Amino acid sequence: MNYPLQFSFKIMALAPQIFVTDAHGQLIFYVKQKLLKLKESVTVFANAEQTTPLYTIQADRVIDFAARYYFTDAEGNTIGAVQRQGMRSLWKARYEVLNGEQVVMTIREKNPWVKVLDRLLGQIPIVNIFSGYFLHPAYQVSRAESTEVMLLEKRPAFLEARFTVHRHVELDPQEETQILLSLLMMSLLERKRG
Repeated sequence: MNYPLQFSFKIMALAPQIFVTDAHGQLIFYVKQKLLKLKESVTVFANAEQTTPLYTIQADRVIDFAARYYFTDAEGNTIGAVQRQGMRSLWKARYEVLNGEQVVMTIREKNPWVKVLDRLLGQIPIVNIFSGYFLHPAYQVSRAESTEVMLLEKRPAFLEARFTVHRHVELDPQEETQILLSLLMMSLLERKRG
């Protein structure tokens, strides 16, 4: 994949949608979350027409703060999971990327104060339009030994939410897929929180 990648959320859409494009503007993933589900279910497609499903992200339980979200490919094979670290995530978002039961990566919010200010200013009419231009939450993806491998950072945007993903080290294809699916699910979950 050609980095940096761009995640674009359409704010005016009824169901949450994310367009993931590479550095050349090519669509890599189109994500559409199913509405009115007690148990989270997200489908990742290869195209915006939703004709080629690539992955499914499915929660292991009904609406829970520490649910585990399993990734399966088009053939139904489990390829990993992501899980929020329960109470530790109330102040500063923290997620674990799992391969089976083994934690292979962690995702941590760099500065929780940015998110707090973004939420507060987002509640003020007129000001909320411009808060996205100067408040940019960032999330770092690290290996167990604290080597930063990727960074997800919010970018300035009008009437949509935009994030950029930077890769810092070479990754094998399975790790890269696990991380990108984790970042997509984390983005959807954190978006609900504010």
